[in-house]
Amino acid sequence: MVISPLSQNKHLLSRAGFGMKFSQIEDIKNNKNKSLVNNLFKEYPFTEINYNTPDVIQIEYTDPKATADQKRETQKIIQKQNIELNLNFLDVMTKSEDQLREKIAFFWHGHFATRVNNPKFNQQLLNVIRKKALGNFKELLFEVSKSPAMLNFLNNQQNKKDHPNENFAREVMELFTMGRGNYTETDIKELARAFTGWGYNKEGEFIDRPKQHDTGTKTFLGKSGNFNGDDVLNIILEQKATAKFITTKIYKFFVNEIPDQSNINKLSEEFYDSNYDIKKLMNSIFSSSWFYDKKNVGNKIKSPTELITGMIRILPMEIKNPENITVYQKLLGQMLLFPPNVAGWPSGKSWIDSSTLMLRLQIPQIWSGLRPMEYSAKEDDDMDMGMKSREALLKSFKSPNITIDWIAVEKAFKDKNPEDYLIQNSELIDMKTVNQFSDQSIKMNIINLMSTPEYQLM
Repeated sequence: MVISPLSQNKHLLSRAGFGMKFSQIEDIKNNKNKSLVNNLFKEYPFTEINYNTPDVIQIEYTDPKATADQKRETQKIIQKQNIELNLNFLDVMTKSEDQLREKIAFFWHGHFATRVNNPKFNQQLLNVIRKKALGNFKELLFEVSKSPAMLNFLNNQQNKKDHPNENFAREVMELFTMGRGNYTETDIKELARAFTGWGYNKEGEFIDRPKQHDTGTKTFLGKSGNFNGDDVLNIILEQKATAKFITTKIYKFFVNEIPDQSNINKLSEEFYDSNYDIKKLMNSIFSSSWFYDKKNVGNKIKSPTELITGMIRILPMEIKNPENITVYQKLLGQMLLFPPNVAGWPSGKSWIDSSTLMLRLQIPQIWSGLRPMEYSAKEDDDMDMGMKSREALLKSFKSPNITIDWIAVEKAFKDKNPEDYLIQNSELIDMKTVNQFSDQSIKMNIINLMSTPEYQLM
């Protein structure tokens, strides 16, 4: 069953971007779906994400002769720069007209997951995945594989002739391209040999160190030769398993976590035949009638980033202390730039437990100034990467420091049913529960709607 035009538009905007923007409320009902799809693929100017503080960080953070005070000051600068990158990434997700680029860049951010403390490396990789997000997967793979962030995170700087390090080689196949079951342990060892010598210099530039490269013959995925890193990446891309693995992961992220093998087989064949054209793959998905089938609508739990970004887009607000948003990221389990491990963030029901669900449901009230932050991080929660203590985090949320323009909101939603715009499957929500309170204003109606479990779905 195909959903109504309004629901189609909401569905497309939430999956191909970060949801409906406040300025779109008035005319979204009249927009034709084809027009919205075409708008996704417009050519927009690309702007890099930067941090504003002086770039004083080199590859080695600490000078052996540095004093304790100098080391602490360096760590403060590192923390500030990483927070700036985090907030600037979130800001561009929220404000950019180029929503599809930023949404799929967010996908690649979890796919090519790295966790390094160097803000320069983070900045480089972030802009690579954003610039190449809708381009050619081969180009994206090559640039990510040669990025200092990835080489640092997966220890390829230490991958040298006679002492191969297999970390990068293993994850390239298991997580970034082919998936488990399509290679052997011998393939991992041979791939690691091919990557020997790949590293970076103190300026954060990729270097190929010939003296550290194993020039012997390698046998990898059935082929033999004196392969280097470029050669083996090309061999990986020759495998149809790579196209299917990437297509399946994109399908699960953008369509449904339960894969439809018929759709995926067709898409992956097209993806392979197009020489890994990402834009063409995404166009095929969003232009397909099955994308708008009822079974694919309102079936995904929003990640913390999707939840936060979507709220900022739909409600006109001034965030006086934007650095506080990173605390919500941390408490909800998705700190941009710092995934939990090389596999990236989990998805689906893993986003929800008794404490995170409670906070999710309370955010609309907290941001509206109706209640204080009342939440404590899990005892085993990792508070590294320069984050503040739990006590300091929670103290900063005694006041939300967010001002919402409710006059503009009430004007935009006048003579409209807010649930039609805020809830994906609005016909399933019990409005008697939402409207049970004495305050029947549009403001309270919207806050109550955004505080429902149904608002957590997209």
